[in-house]
Amino acid sequence: MQFFNEIIGIISKYWQMLLKGLGYTMLIALVGTLVGLVIGLLTGVLRTIPKSKNTFLRILQKIMNFIIAVYVEIFRGTPMMVQAMVIFWGYALLAGGNTLPVIGAGLFIVSINTGAYMAEIVRGGIMSIDKGQFEGAHAIGMNHFQTMFYVVLPQAIRNILPSVANEFIINIKDTSVLNVIGVAELYYNAYMIQTMNYKIFQTYVIVSVMYFAMTFTVSRLLRLLEKAMNGKNSYVVLGSQSDPAAEIRVKEAE
Repeated sequence: MQFFNEIIGIISKYWQMLLKGLGYTMLIALVGTLVGLVIGLLTGVLRTIPKSKNTFLRILQKIMNFIIAVYVEIFRGTPMMVQAMVIFWGYALLAGGNTLPVIGAGLFIVSINTGAYMAEIVRGGIMSIDKGQFEGAHAIGMNHFQTMFYVVLPQAIRNILPSVANEFIINIKDTSVLNVIGVAELYYNAYMIQTMNYKIFQTYVIVSVMYFAMTFTVSRLLRLLEKAMNGKNSYVVLGSQSDPAAEIRVKEAE
């Protein structure tokens, strides 16, 4: 009974700090995931550009693909905590001791880290699309970028949505490493609270429940979005646009 009273006491006394930490955690995770997805989509489009017949453009493509490959390997091959320290204090070294705003630095670090993972996720999503989709789009006069944005990426995004959702959940948890540069996310605020009340176990029990509540809610919402993107199970396949008798009606399975 005393344990639960202490839990209630911590919440009632430090609820503002806990909510502030939760807000920064969700902000950084959400923005980082969305920006990372944009980076992944851009790199996916660039890496699938057909080889140019022009020698200069072909060399430029090789350089661009090399830079993307290096970026992906470095940020997937090193811990986010190390990246945060290198970027934050590296900037301070170059700027004569001036540091980046911690929230801005946190957003930047999570975004580029997520972008490296998203680049591979998007590449896999693009490769999962049948080559006939590309050939059909080119047959009706679409260029590479039109094919990607109007035909391939809409299908690829639907295919990679579970992986994107997983990255979002990972980012919610991994924002805790940003405490090393002073970002006041949930874990950082929890550390500050336990240094003031000396109730370490009780404080981190509260934070564990908050992290679980965030990840559980996000996973359920994204699952609903995934289901909505799958479309209806009841549809009509047109065998001929001029002959209504050629329609094949598919009804939702009971």
